[in-house]
Amino acid sequence: MSTFNEIIQSNRAWLCLDCGKCSSVCPVTLHLAEGYTSPRLLVETAVGCGEDKTLEDPLLWSCLTCLRCTEICPSEVQFSAFIQDVRQLAQKKNLSGDCTHSGMIQTWIRMMKDPDLKQNRLDWIDGDLKVARESDTIYFPGCLPYYDAAFTDLDIEGIEIARAAVKILNSLGIEPMVLENERCCGHDQYWQGDMETFRQLAELNIEVISQSGAKRLVTTCPECAYTLKHTYPEQFGELDLEVLHLTELMAESRLIADPNGNNDSEVKLATFQDPCRLGRFMGIYQEPRDLIQGIGYDLVEMKHNKHTSICCGTSCWSTCGQANKSVQVERLNEARSTGAEMLITSCVKCQIHLKCAQQGPMTAEENEITIRDLTTLIAESI
Repeated sequence: MSTFNEIIQSNRAWLCLDCGKCSSVCPVTLHLAEGYTSPRLLVETAVGCGEDKTLEDPLLWSCLTCLRCTEICPSEVQFSAFIQDVRQLAQKKNLSGDCTHSGMIQTWIRMMKDPDLKQNRLDWIDGDLKVARESDTIYFPGCLPYYDAAFTDLDIEGIEIARAAVKILNSLGIEPMVLENERCCGHDQYWQGDMETFRQLAELNIEVISQSGAKRLVTTCPECAYTLKHTYPEQFGELDLEVLHLTELMAESRLIADPNGNNDSEVKLATFQDPCRLGRFMGIYQEPRDLIQGIGYDLVEMKHNKHTSICCGTSCWSTCGQANKSVQVERLNEARSTGAEMLITSCVKCQIHLKCAQQGPMTAEENEITIRDLTTLIAESI
């Protein structure tokens, strides 16, 4: 692990010009009513005051690592990477952010570190879905089965997304392999700085993926896609297979769907929420938009879209407070102001967080909007 000074050097923190551009786009900073801080101020603390003061800054754990500040920085300060590195130091001192949902999600993820754990991950595969014990393609559902159980009150599309993905793959002539011993990819643990848990999860996943003999892995989770495609190779070396988010595969395969085939055919005006990992981290912007229009929706863009898109407001299942809820409510308001009746996303976490905000006292009735996942909408249109 790097020292604090090495973290400052490697992430270019010492090159900060104090221009404040990052502060103007940071979703959390814009909604802090008290204890004001910003990427600029945190970097200033790191360079001028050292490690101990930096670990006390509330932005260390409330930062969404959404990459918006890094993208706009004229000095190319790698702020999201800086946050991840400093969180590693904090973890070594038993410091961490406040867990949401009473730490339930972190608990089940830690349970997955056990190499002898017996999981029941395949019960969602019904008789209409074609999967194979051996295939060139793996479908990696990630934590969808667990989210489905944890957030029943939000009526999220968890297992529905996984079933829809297999249906789409089947329509493309692919019978994917689904790994019964797959673990959480470790995305949240990595960005929380919990490298021990991340490594244990990654090593178990790398082992079962390598043993599968597959040449391609497809996932519907942008965080899984980024972690498997970029973080695993950075930390452990290249995986011997291609990693794709399902929107990429559908675009490459020129999937043909019926524009009049969706169940919500009366809803024709829709807007799209760009997931941070799919958009700013992986540069996948146009593919989901083409797919939305391909199934018959008129796409209207929010004011902040593509590389300026606003994060769904909560990261790594930690520190979901007043500022985070304000970010989510603002995003819902921006979606509704387009005139769209449906907000479409390609990330189950975006759906969870925005649907959760819809149930809160801060959300006005006029900001209600239907929230759907692109995968399930396309499956309905095939």
